[in-house]
Amino acid sequence: MKNLLFSILLLSTISAFAQPKGMGKNDAAAKKILDAVSAKFKSFKSVTAKFNLKIENSAGKVQGSKSGVVNLKGTKYRINVTGQEIFSDGNTTWTYDKASNEVQINKVDRSATTITPQRMFTNFYDKDFLYKTNPDVKVGGKMMQEIELTPLDKSKTFFKVLVAVDKATQTIRQTKIFEKNGNRYTYSVA
Repeated sequence: MKNLLFSILLLSTISAFAQPKGMGKNDAAAKKILDAVSAKFKSFKSVTAKFNLKIENSAGKVQGSKSGVVNLKGTKYRINVTGQEIFSDGNTTWTYDKASNEVQINKVDRSATTITPQRMFTNFYDKDFLYKTNPDVKVGGKMMQEIELTPLDKSKTFFKVLVAVDKATQTIRQTKIFEKNGNRYTYSVA
């Protein structure tokens, strides 16, 4: 009986230590970094940022790229990206497709699952994701802290998000979204 109890205790201990860092719980170091990024973003009255979007298929082949500018102020935003302009006053979103000269109008979905430009830079990670730190990565010739986010809702179309944070400036420099179908979307702040 003592041997069985000892074996169960040993197996439980090994299993606990064998879990990857951040599995099932959040990494305190990642939270500290993400909280600092969120606090810095919230301190700005308005934000303007240039960005690039690269779309890759499951084989890593680039399928397309776009560049644009995002302007944020409170709950309002304007995104100007190749061929499209998106405006929101916090209540309604207008999407203008330049090629078809059409505007699509939608009410803003205020649910916690909708990621708006503001939520991308604030504490969206707290309730919707598990997060952990990964080894540093090089982005634009500079070393960045990488944080891996895994959605709690497994029905999402994506299974992982990698966020590269410049620790010196406490800003997000790159976000890479991995979809279940193999596509990858990389947003880089210029």
